Amino acid sequence: MPSTRDSYAGALETLLVGLARTGDRDAFAELVRRRQSWIRNLMRRCCGDATLADDLAQQVFLQAWRKIHHLREANRFGAWLKRLAITVWLQHMRAKDALKDADEYDETIPAPPAAPGLAMDLDRALASLSEPVRICIVLAYHEGMSHEEIAEITDLPLGTVKSHIRRGAQRLREILSDYRTSPESEMAP
Repeated sequence: MPSTRDSYAGALETLLVGLARTGDRDAFAELVRRRQSWIRNLMRRCCGDATLADDLAQQVFLQAWRKIHHLREANRFGAWLKRLAITVWLQHMRAKDALKDADEYDETIPAPPAAPGLAMDLDRALASLSEPVRICIVLAYHEGMSHEEIAEITDLPLGTVKSHIRRGAQRLREILSDYRTSPESEMAP
């Protein structure tokens, strides 16, 4: 006899959200199973630390379980979950006092050294950006959000968001360009 959990594997997400809103733990578990990789990847791109990303993703889903009954439109679950994830990340940053001066762009953070023979990847380059700049870049390029949406979700002024994206993208180009021309990159397979 199939379990309730097995029967949810093919269910529409909107149905699962509706069931989870009524307290159905198996329906929520299926939502987590479907969305956990996406949320963990988003958190990893935001923080550059896989262990911290896992912890933050767990916090996201814990808050989602506590707040899912507030979600009015089941078809907006993905957008709602993304906003919740960004809120968790911003709370983490604020707890670290990382946003005390969001207008400051820190170009002194060096890119993490590449292991010999391995190509520099975007995640390593992202890790070299300050946290406010990194979140703007991730939301713009990884999540496809507009400048206005990023400003709204991060509570940063629109001009600051635009500046962070422009300067952050330029810094990424410099890092990746420098790496392509370095002797180590010629040794990479």
